Parts: sequence; C-alpha cells; structure tokens
Amino acid sequence: MIVFDKLWITMKEKGFSTYKLREKCGIDSKTIRRLKANENVETKTIDKLCSVLNCRIEDIAEFIKDEK
Repeated sequence: MIVFDKLWITMKEKGFSTYKLREKCGIDSKTIRRLKANENVETKTIDKLCSVLNCRIEDIAEFIKDEK
C-alpha cells in the first residue's frame, strides 16, 4: 500500500498548504482528498508535487507492505 503521510510533513516543512497546492500546482480538491485517504493518484500528480515541493518521491510517499 502506498501512503502519503510524508507529504503532509514535507508540505509543513516547506510552508505549503493545500490551498497553495491547488493554486501553484493545479491540483484539485478531489485529488487532495484522495491523497489524504491514501487512494490512487496519477503519476503526473506525484510529478507535480515533487516539482513544486522540490523533493523526491520518498519525501511524499511510502510503500507499506500489506500484511494480509
């Protein structure tokens, strides 16, 4: 499972709010809701996030093995 818990930490460190993501990245509120719920997002969204936050993928997302 991919989780985006690190995204919120990185955003806080860099002074970004969800409002700023919508305005600077063009990421809509539906996508932000999906990120908060750790649901699927497109790779172009991840690319936009890494570009605007000037970070790497591992700074915003993490793979957690499902123990099922």
